[in-house]
Amino acid sequence: MDIVTALAAEGTTCVVGAGGKKTTLYALADRIDRAVVTATVRIPIFDDEVADVVVTDDPVAAVSAADAWPVGVVPERERSDRYLGYDPGVVDDLAAAGVADAVLVKADGARMRQFKAPADREPRLPRSADTVIPIASARVVGAALAEEHVHRPERVAAITGLSAGERIGPDDVAAVLASERGGLKDVPPGARAVPLVNMVDDAKLEATGREIARAVLDRTADGPVDVPRVVLARMIDDDPLVAVVD
Repeated sequence: MDIVTALAAEGTTCVVGAGGKKTTLYALADRIDRAVVTATVRIPIFDDEVADVVVTDDPVAAVSAADAWPVGVVPERERSDRYLGYDPGVVDDLAAAGVADAVLVKADGARMRQFKAPADREPRLPRSADTVIPIASARVVGAALAEEHVHRPERVAAITGLSAGERIGPDDVAAVLASERGGLKDVPPGARAVPLVNMVDDAKLEATGREIARAVLDRTADGPVDVPRVVLARMIDDDPLVAVVD
C-alpha cells in the first residue's frame, strides 16, 4: 500500500490538525497524476511545491486550462508570504466540475505547532469532502500542554482533561484525533476520516504512534464518522508510509 491509498486521498481530500498539513498536501500532490492544491484558510506561499499557482476567482477555468501538474489555485495573495483561501462553496464547485483527479485542501491552521484542537469556526470543510485527514505529530507525546507545542491548548485541555503544563500522553493525542470537538469536527456526512500520526522518525516513535492509533480506533469504533484506519508516516521521506493500523 502506498501513502495515497493509505490516506484515501481521492476526490476531495482535506487536511486538518497540526504537525505536517502542508507537507502532506505537497507529498500527495506529487503522487497523484492531476492534483489540485488549494485552501479554505490562509496558506503560506507554495509556488515551489507545485508546477504552477494561479491566483483566480474562477478556479474551475484555471484548472481546466492547466497544462502542468500539480496545480495550485488561490483567490488572492494577502501579503508577501501567504495566500488567502476560498470559501468552501467554491471548492465544492471545483470538485463538482471534475477537472482534476484530486482536490487537496488545507482546511485549518496551526501556526507551525505539533498538535491542536479546532476553534469554533474551524475547520472550514467543503461539503464535498470525501476524505478528511486529521493530523498530529508523534513528537508531541511527552511535551507539555503549552503554546510552545500546541495550538489552542485550552481546547485540547477541554477534550483531554489535561491541565496547562501537564505532559501529553498517547491517549491524549488519540482523544483529540477521535473527538467530534477535535479531529472529527464537522466531517461531512458520508465522508471518511483517516487520522495521520506524522513525524514517526524512529522505532520508539512508531511504538508511540501505534499506541495512539489503537486508541483512536477503539474510541471511534461505534461512532458516527467512518474511521477505517490510522496511518503512521514520516511525510518528508521519499517513501513516507511507516505503518497502517486498522
